[in-house]
This record gives sequence, C-alpha cells and structure tokens, in this order.
Amino acid sequence: MTRKYLEKVCCPDQRVNPLFAFLGIEVEALMPERAMLRLRAKPELVQGAGMIAGGILATLLDEAMAHAVLAGNAPREKTTTVDMNVSYLRPVEEGATLECEARVIKRGRRVVFAEAVLRALGPDESDPDKRGPAQEAAKATATFLLV
Repeated sequence: MTRKYLEKVCCPDQRVNPLFAFLGIEVEALMPERAMLRLRAKPELVQGAGMIAGGILATLLDEAMAHAVLAGNAPREKTTTVDMNVSYLRPVEEGATLECEARVIKRGRRVVFAEAVLRALGPDESDPDKRGPAQEAAKATATFLLV
C-alpha cells in the first residue's frame, strides 16, 4: 500500500492525501530518505496578525519529514511522529510560496530521525526578475517510530 500511495500522492490532482488536497500541498520531489513539498500561502492560512499560522508551517515540516521516512520504508511499513522540535526563524506573509525540504538523518530498526528546512519565496517569486533568495522561515527535527 505504501508504494501505491507514494506514487499517487505525487500526482498534481491527487486525492489519496486529503490534508494535502485541503491545504494545497504539492509534492515536488520524493525519493528514499528525502522529500520536498510546496505550498502557496493562501488567505485561508493567515492568522489574526496577518501572517501564516505557525501550525501550518509545523504541519508542512512534519509532513515533509514523514514522507521522507515513508519513501525509505519497507513495503507495508508505516510511520508515526513521536516528537518534533520546530524553530520559527521569520514570519511568512500571505502570497509567499513555501518550499520544505526534508531528509532522514539516521534510520534505525524501529526509530528514524529526520530534519527539515522550510524556505519562503516572496509573492513575486513567479517573476524571475523580482525573485529574491529564498528565506529560511523555519527548521525542524523529529523522531519517527516505524510500525
């Protein structure tokens, strides 16, 4: 089931991951021990102070790391997050595009350690002439249990 899921979740209009479909998360790259997800920061993700909610950033970090773990799992092996530490480095404004890159640091028999970096490209990122360097907005480390 895991292999079929990983193939389907990479498709542009996938429906195997309702959370991704709801938030608008796209899988940019998925390979054993690595994953890259992308999310456009739409108005529905903004909190009261006008910035993207920290929980959305944490969700993207967690999902990227979980998919990096899943991509390296044996068939039928599942995973669950045991703990996660997030450092928020700068606020993210509506309209930014979030790119989250995750990798497995160490894979044991039952426990996997991963890390992720979330970068924000400004609202003008689609215009190469206006594009600035991606700014690191958050980083995370997590521990996953193989089940």
